[in-house]
Amino acid sequence: MTARTLHPAPSAPSAAPPASPDARPSARPRQIRWLLRLHRPALYSWAALVLVLAAGLLWLGGPLTDAAAEGWRQFSACGMAEACAYDQPAILRYRDFYLYATIAVLAVPFLVAAWAGTMLTGRELETGTAGLAWTQSVTPARWLAARLLVPAALVTAGTGLLAGLHHYVWSAGRGRIDTAKSWYDSSTFFANGPVPVALALTGLAVGALAGLLWRRSLPALITSVAATGGVFVALHRALPYLWPTVHRVSSLKLDTPAGVGLSAHSGVVTSSGEQLPQPWCGSSVSPQCRAVYEKLDAVGYFRDYHPFSHHWPLQLTATAVVLALGALLTLAAFRVLRARTGAVRGMKTAA
Repeated sequence: MTARTLHPAPSAPSAAPPASPDARPSARPRQIRWLLRLHRPALYSWAALVLVLAAGLLWLGGPLTDAAAEGWRQFSACGMAEACAYDQPAILRYRDFYLYATIAVLAVPFLVAAWAGTMLTGRELETGTAGLAWTQSVTPARWLAARLLVPAALVTAGTGLLAGLHHYVWSAGRGRIDTAKSWYDSSTFFANGPVPVALALTGLAVGALAGLLWRRSLPALITSVAATGGVFVALHRALPYLWPTVHRVSSLKLDTPAGVGLSAHSGVVTSSGEQLPQPWCGSSVSPQCRAVYEKLDAVGYFRDYHPFSHHWPLQLTATAVVLALGALLTLAAFRVLRARTGAVRGMKTAA
């Protein structure tokens, strides 16, 4: 009988140890990747818009400004000559492109609000994409946070770049181009600092809130754009009162009250110190206007205004006010989401 050598049976491969919870990628990076993939067309469109506008602003602040400044130098050198050759097309070209660039920068908050109301929240709720995400171990609050934080970073970077370049364009033409806009021109002021960034972030919050309230794209679009326009108009009206003004009294012999800048109030001052609205008559050198002022007992003009030194205080104060409003709207969006999702979960539990 032949002895057989017994070999131990090969042991089964041991099961791999379970992955630790720490090794699993967090939900937030997955949310960011999914968000960027879902809104890839909007991301590409935003990048293209920023790059095109940035290139246009650099061209406007460089060659176009230099050509327009040279045209004005030629015009000034003409003096009183009847026949004068100067580069008028360059002057007109600068004026037109400056207007277009300013409108484009100011339109960014409205575009952000429209996109946020339609594509960011409204469409995802309308099509059920948001509900699907909430079933994939993603809480509604984390879902909304990802949809606000990522666009907010991209909007801040892009809008900040455009606003900075617009200020560069305006600074390049200041003192060189006779028809350059003043710093207190409404459109120029709002495009010339951090205010467009704050308006764009507030537009993002407005759009997200509108999408959560309507749960449909078209109503959210209309509401977002209208609400952003309302914020812009309210800020325009409140701007002169966001910072203490300079009070100046001048002679009635002038055509208008003295003081160049952003005006808050103006009128005439009586001998008793009372301030009355401006009758808009003109200089007291005119007999008709002198009679009007004597009837009012006016002894001088007054104007409460902001000089150029108030440009940055007004910019920063306006930015802070708009950002505070945006923060309140963001909080409201989370409250609305919590109320909506809480009610839905309560109904499912009862069922």
